[in-house]
Order: sequence, then structure tokens, then C-alpha cells
Amino acid sequence: METRPFHALGRQVSAVGIGTWQLGADWGEVDPADATATLEAALDSGVTFIDTADVYGDGRSERFVGSFLKDHPDAGLTVVTKMGRRVAQLPENYTRDAFWAWNDRSRENLGVDTLDLVQLHCPPSEVIDAEQTWDWLEEMVEQGRIRAYGVSVETCDQALCAMSRPGCASVQIILNVLRRKPLEEVLPTAQRMDTAIIARVPLASGLLSGRYTETTTFAPADHRSYNRDGSAFDVGETFSGVPYEVGVQAAREFVTLCSELGPQGVSPVQVALRWILDQVGVTTVIPGARNSAQARANAAAGNLEPLSAQLHTALEELYDRLIRSHVHDRW
Repeated sequence: METRPFHALGRQVSAVGIGTWQLGADWGEVDPADATATLEAALDSGVTFIDTADVYGDGRSERFVGSFLKDHPDAGLTVVTKMGRRVAQLPENYTRDAFWAWNDRSRENLGVDTLDLVQLHCPPSEVIDAEQTWDWLEEMVEQGRIRAYGVSVETCDQALCAMSRPGCASVQIILNVLRRKPLEEVLPTAQRMDTAIIARVPLASGLLSGRYTETTTFAPADHRSYNRDGSAFDVGETFSGVPYEVGVQAAREFVTLCSELGPQGVSPVQVALRWILDQVGVTTVIPGARNSAQARANAAAGNLEPLSAQLHTALEELYDRLIRSHVHDRW
């Protein structure tokens, strides 16, 4: 597995990490043994970066990860969690007392005294703008509660605002074949600032797997069944903000391009992940995995050679033709 520097932590992390939203049962019940097996498969495949959040299964994901961390104390794992989404998203709910309470809960769930990295979880822009936000996070570092801090964002403007703060160690942002805007300013700025970029929603909520059609339906517990209008999150979270039917068409063409121009024997999912890793400035990408086979397949993208210039050009043209008008000026 390729590794990349995470400057604020002074360590290397795997280029492909694992996101654990689904292990928190937000997409349906997950058996603890299955969750452990998925994490084991990821670790065996070279994954050392695990992303979780206090809101995933209301702490269930953190507890799964904490148990796994306890059982693998010498595995060199880096665990990042997020805080702030367990309350109504109003700036007044982001208080010093709340930060400390959220942090205490995550440290307990994960079974550690000091968290590697804590990110604010897509907070309102007013929270990112506020001086006190960064003062409190810095105070948490000084108290040994966290080693570093950052923010998960919805927009490129939020990312740039966060990176204007010298202590911001990381920005977690949607980046995939259907969401290219971060390439323009966010990634170059991150390079200059030594800010880690954690790429989330790398498969556009599964669209880039090529498995979905215009008639695909999702289980009631699946966020994709009720979030197409942005009712639960920013609308840009689901299918990367692309209208579903347009996304299916683009994904169909993406799969064809993977077959014609991609590496032989490599799946569309792996091409989608490799595309992200080819972008200069990306530290790690965090696809989810619901089972061991998915975890291994995702991790394999970290061993691939860069994609061809011809495929990169074709994917840029696909974005410009079908996707740009829907998402580029919004996020």
C-alpha cells in the first residue's frame, strides 16, 4: 500500500483509508463480528487510516473502531473522528462546553486519552469563520485531548477559510470524478500549507460503481432513499449533488471509459479511487466498506499505477459535458 505524509501528525498514513459510517448501522444493522472482519481485511491490505464520527450510529462506529484499536495496539493505526453533528446545526450550539463534552464522549468511545485527529463535522460557515472555534481546538491540543484538529466541509470556500488558520491540520472534502472543483484552489492551497486532504464520498454515493440504473431503489434505512432533496444533509452529500438520472448516465459512460482506457482487470470502483489518488495534494481517500471483500478491493487501488493521461482527459471531458453545470458553481 502506498503511504503519504500527514504533516501535522508527523507520520505516514495509507493512501487508501476506510470510512466507517456504515459500520455504525446508519445503512442498516451491522453485526459486530462482520464489522471487525471488515476492519481486519482493511488492515491486512495495508490500510492504516480509519475515519469515524461521533454521530455514526450515535457512537456505535466509534466503539467498533475503539475495540479494534485496542486489539491492534502496534498496528500503526491513525484514527480520525468528527464532532458536531449530534446537535441542531446552529452556530450557537458550538460552545466551549459542547466541544469538551463531545470530546470526552469520543475519547471514551474510542478508549484513548488523546485522539489523533478531531474534525468539526461539516459545521455552519459561521463556526468555521469564528476565532473562538480555533482557539478552543488549540486549547484541546494544549490539554492533551487531541493531537491535531481540522474540519470536514461542504464547500471549497469553507475549505479555504479553514486553511487560512495555521493550526488547521486537515480538510475533509468531497472529491471524485463527478466533483472536480477542489482541484482548482483547495488542493494547491493544501500543498502550500502542508494541510492533509482527506477525500470523502469518493464513489459519489455508489454511482461510480456502475451498478445503479434509473430504476434502482434503496432500502428505507439507506440515506440515499430519502436524501435526494437534501433533507438530511446538504444536497451535495448524496450522489455528489448531481441529479440522480444525470449521475446514472455519467456513471454508465464512466464504466465504458474504464473498460476502454483503464488498466486491464481493474474495476470501475478502483479506477475511481485511483483517479483521486492521482490528484496532487490528496493525502488519503476514505471509501466505506460493508464487508471484507469490499475492503480488500478498495485497498487494492492504493497499489495501482497512475491512470493514463488519455483516461484523465476523457474523464475531464465527461465532467465538463454532463456534470459541471450541475455542481461546479455550487460547492
